[in-house]
Amino acid sequence: MTNETDLIQRLQDPKSKETAFRELLSLYKERLYWHIRKIVISHDDADDVLQNTFIKVYRSIDKFKGDSKLYSWLYRIATNESITHINRNARRLQITNEEHQNLAINNLAADVYFEGDDIQLKLQKAIASLPQKQQLVFNMKYFDDMKYKEMSEILETSEGALKASYHIAVKKIESFLTSD
Repeated sequence: MTNETDLIQRLQDPKSKETAFRELLSLYKERLYWHIRKIVISHDDADDVLQNTFIKVYRSIDKFKGDSKLYSWLYRIATNESITHINRNARRLQITNEEHQNLAINNLAADVYFEGDDIQLKLQKAIASLPQKQQLVFNMKYFDDMKYKEMSEILETSEGALKASYHIAVKKIESFLTSD
């Protein structure tokens, strides 16, 4: 496993930046893709957001101060880029973010990259029915098994608020899944 401090130093050194960046890509590309994919739903959108995320990381790595873990910083950028993407698309289509999420979920069944069954599709619909912050918290905790401390660094919210959000999200999802 790469030493994070060493990787950051190499990323911030013009002589080793390219090689270190390729290493960063191989270390985090897949995890960030799935984090983004859970937010934006569509494979093509996730690819676009992932590319934007890494462009932003490449351009701003010199500003990284090490106040948080590199991983948390990357996730924060990926999360913000995902939300920006949803907001931009919703504005372009002149619909709300919620309508945009519902549209994405409805297109999910036709997505060749979605390998889920009816139950997974229903779970995705339940998650999409949550407010954005609860969606993020639920996905990070449930799918990524992330600790509240890490989520707190990424989302810049207290652990207590995140625990409450997760609890509320779980209740809403249970209610959604059992109503038929």
